[in-house]
Amino acid sequence: MKPWPPAKRQNRRSDRVVSAVHYSGNHARTSHENENKTHRIKEKNVTTDILKKHKVNHVALVIDKSGSMQKHQSTVVRVVDEFVKGLKEESDALGHETRISLYAFDHNVECLVWDMDVKALPSIRGLYRPDGATSLIQASVLSLEDLKSEISEKYGEHSFLQVVWTDGEENASGHREYGNMHTQYGRVVNRRQLDYWLSKIQSVMGGLPDHWTSAILVPSSLAKRTAQGYGFPAGNIAIWDADTTKGVEEAIGTVKAAATSFLRGREAGVRGTKNLFAVGQDLDVNVVRAALKPLDGTKYRLLEIKPGDVDKEIRPFVQEHNITYKPGMAYYQLGSRVTVQASKNVAVLDMSGAKPLVYTGPDALRLVFGDENVGPDGRLTGALSVKAGHNPKLRIFVQSKSVNRKLKRIAGEKETNLLVML
Repeated sequence: MKPWPPAKRQNRRSDRVVSAVHYSGNHARTSHENENKTHRIKEKNVTTDILKKHKVNHVALVIDKSGSMQKHQSTVVRVVDEFVKGLKEESDALGHETRISLYAFDHNVECLVWDMDVKALPSIRGLYRPDGATSLIQASVLSLEDLKSEISEKYGEHSFLQVVWTDGEENASGHREYGNMHTQYGRVVNRRQLDYWLSKIQSVMGGLPDHWTSAILVPSSLAKRTAQGYGFPAGNIAIWDADTTKGVEEAIGTVKAAATSFLRGREAGVRGTKNLFAVGQDLDVNVVRAALKPLDGTKYRLLEIKPGDVDKEIRPFVQEHNITYKPGMAYYQLGSRVTVQASKNVAVLDMSGAKPLVYTGPDALRLVFGDENVGPDGRLTGALSVKAGHNPKLRIFVQSKSVNRKLKRIAGEKETNLLVML
């Protein structure tokens, strides 16, 4: 299968360079000539400044198309198309140039789309046909090496985001060269082949510059540990449910939220991250204050969860503070990874001022998870797997509708709170 032909790159801002003005001969320049030269030098400097500030994002989505993904084929096509649409909308809103590459892998690796303007990318319907084994490592390496060797960073401010999505474990990298899988039925049959690719990915991942972000979605905790061994940062690894259609929906929702966070982080000067699958780390307190209206201080209470409160159930804990408990009134502080259901709300706690401020509602959802993950009804369009990013000024709280949720304290935090709406 041949890569989809790239869109023509005409009139890209990164191609606009004003030529320098040269004079020959030794005659004296007139004042008009000097003014003209000054104007052109200024024009060149302005253009150079634009080129330096112009943000270009290169996104590579690397998708497993081994035989076990056949049951998800139509869903994968649909959610990837939705992901691309969301990427386009976020890029337009921020004024970025975003280019996307799509790779698919079974026992071989194919580039389906190469560095195309996200605005021009058609549906991948007809391009994604699952079958075969799993060359996970080779696909991860090839997509990174292609971007490194083929993309010029001479003009513009470039960042690179690779997201790998797999439902299984590596077993076939090097199949084309060796003619066989290195692992069969869980048993290594060609140690030399496997060791070569393990060494290769560790070397490539270890050599990535700071403005390169590599992330992966895997189906289990064991696969997460394996991915860490390859070199993927722990904060850039998310676990998804590979057995259900709902799991596919949640997986791409997680990627959409992460990509939104990545693009917004670029506005704050962050070009790469090792905590991609986290929320809140890219929120700017000034943006929050400008976009959201704080709740009246009498409408909520912050209850500190002390060491002695750990593992208490949420309802008796709230009632100990003379508050009649109602399901949905309490919001737990986001820490380690959780799945936020579509019916849940969030709240943002601003701790940067003299007194804490709390924001909630559909606009808070949009700010935290991105417009593309919130529907017209002001609710999440699907469940998201998220964890808290580090932000010294803001905290994210997630609504709980349980009566017996066990209270936890967040490791590394001086204080953990439960937010209760009155």
